[in-house]
Amino acid sequence: MSRVVAVAAPAARKWAAIRKRAVLALAALLIAISAVPFAGAGWIHAKAVLAQVLLERSWQARLNGAEEGAAKPWPWADTTPVARLQVPRLEVDQIVLAGASGRSLAFGPGHLTGTALPGERGNSVITGHRDTHFNFIGELRTGDTFRVQRPDGTWARYRVSGGEVVDARTAQLVNTPDRLVVTLVTCWPFDSRDYNQPWRYAVFGEEIEEG
Repeated sequence: MSRVVAVAAPAARKWAAIRKRAVLALAALLIAISAVPFAGAGWIHAKAVLAQVLLERSWQARLNGAEEGAAKPWPWADTTPVARLQVPRLEVDQIVLAGASGRSLAFGPGHLTGTALPGERGNSVITGHRDTHFNFIGELRTGDTFRVQRPDGTWARYRVSGGEVVDARTAQLVNTPDRLVVTLVTCWPFDSRDYNQPWRYAVFGEEIEEG
């Protein structure tokens, strides 16, 4: 019996590794063809979910010490992961990308260039699409907690202090050099299909002690 188990264990690990590579290959393939203009919300959501599969692998590489440029989620990517965002109450767990261009936001929430890096002192702005990765924003309430993981593996924890609708044409970023703040931003109204609206919904998080 022990001989059978000894032979079966390596075989099981081999097939598990094959299945993992197949999933990653499929995700990469679908990301590659994402440049083709498919219609329908279903494809947009599928692309967002599959991208997070590859981003998870890329983030683990960052945690294991890979340099930012060496941790691209797919070979032709023009962005890399910079943080992990978790909202425990809503079971949200997402990898945050560098930059907030339309191309990056198709695959995950993005960190706005020029603001503090997530988990560092200052005001860090993270934005995402209201109909994919940031569709949970409207469910956040004052007092909710969320946390951000840095590339060195450490976590910063935040409490929601409020939220408001702002006009992207006139809104100004509040600088907070003496404390850690995260601002989560998405388009508003949440159920609108007009992507040219200037309105944004911003949720503000203030650092609290990790517990």
